Amino acid sequence: MSIILGIETSCDECSASVLLHEGNSFRPLSVSTYSQIELHQPFGGVVPEVASRNHLEQIQPVIEDALKKAGVEVVNCDAIAVTNRPGLIGALLVGVTAAKALAYASRKPLIPVHHLEGHLMSAFLSSATGESKKIEFPAIFLMVSGGHTHLHYIEESPLQWPSEMLKTSLIGRSIDDAAGEAFDKTGKILGFPYPGGKWIDEYAQKGNRAAFELPRGLKQKDSYDFSFSGLKTAVLLLTKRLQAEGSIESKLPDLCASVQEAIIDPLIRKSLLLAREKKAKSLVVVGGVAANSRLRMRLKAESPIPVIYPDLQYCTDNAAMIAAAGAVRFSQGQGLRVEQFLKLNAFANAGS
Repeated sequence: MSIILGIETSCDECSASVLLHEGNSFRPLSVSTYSQIELHQPFGGVVPEVASRNHLEQIQPVIEDALKKAGVEVVNCDAIAVTNRPGLIGALLVGVTAAKALAYASRKPLIPVHHLEGHLMSAFLSSATGESKKIEFPAIFLMVSGGHTHLHYIEESPLQWPSEMLKTSLIGRSIDDAAGEAFDKTGKILGFPYPGGKWIDEYAQKGNRAAFELPRGLKQKDSYDFSFSGLKTAVLLLTKRLQAEGSIESKLPDLCASVQEAIIDPLIRKSLLLAREKKAKSLVVVGGVAANSRLRMRLKAESPIPVIYPDLQYCTDNAAMIAAAGAVRFSQGQGLRVEQFLKLNAFANAGS
């Protein structure tokens, strides 16, 4: 059994969490998250400098709040886990520096966590009732976040994951925009506040999904990669035409429904195709887009195997998933000691 303090500052959420790891159970004792959405809305997207400065203001009270909610102090934790890649470099450095200071002062091991590994681990976090997700292996993991769209084929439970599992398990990825970016960028074209995905989802429920024919990238069956770049151009041209005709307002629900279907279609088609090819026993969907109502509705109707999602609060960036990923690596003896973690850095990219 171990208690892990997790810290996440890779983008526009400043989050801390205390997690209890015991066997195959990953139970968050607390999660404290400060979202910067309102700060970035006037700009239509995340401004790195604004994100970094706000993390500096929020990191200490967020960590203190997480510890207070869990009823523990740093000295009661066995290790500290922190996202150190990928993400906005200034934002990452705030979390990494805070974690290094806490680990140094408390003489606790520090565990650098890959943000994408955290997203995969979000599916294993216990629910509010304390129940763990029942995921059978081998499993297909569809990661659909604001910055990444990946398909992973994973054969073993997390405690058996090797250090290079993100690379070795990767089957397909977006070659340009992520699905979350496609939602947010098309949402901006349509005039919605940031983040646009939730508005498209809401309006789409009143629209006709077949009203407009929009492109689906990389439709060939022998590729598990994704592409959403052509969709933005098509939506921009269509929006300008409807604005010129004076019909954009009346057609907005139909346009949102058509956009949503164009993004969701390849996610579902390629995930189920890979699941059949690999004879997977579970399909796991993680990341912010996992909260999309249409994606959930279609997978429920079309998937021949069980589909598992994290609780909604764990779909977007949060420190509980980072603590869970850290707990796995801590159990494998990968915690860094003082002489090692003082040299720890943050990296904007996902690694080669």
